[in-house]
Amino acid sequence: MSRLLKNHRVRIKIVDRAHHRNGICGAPFNVFLFDDVEDENTRKVAILFENPWHCAVLDIAKLARGDIAFGSNSYRGDHFEPALRALINPPTE
Repeated sequence: MSRLLKNHRVRIKIVDRAHHRNGICGAPFNVFLFDDVEDENTRKVAILFENPWHCAVLDIAKLARGDIAFGSNSYRGDHFEPALRALINPPTE
């Protein structure tokens, strides 16, 4: 499923993606595993909910070390969200 996205201000390489319905009453979301091939060149995970501006991005290696702290393992979801959301809702022409 690997795909390099260069649009929407970021360069990321999608490794995998999945949709979670989040039980019978939770808010459904999409999960993306991707390589950030720009500044850090690290693998990240993004949780993208259906509502706009609801995107969380974390570094996988930092998660494996137990780092979930804001400022240490936090990335701007709004930086990655447009490219990820375009995969869910491709633009129509």
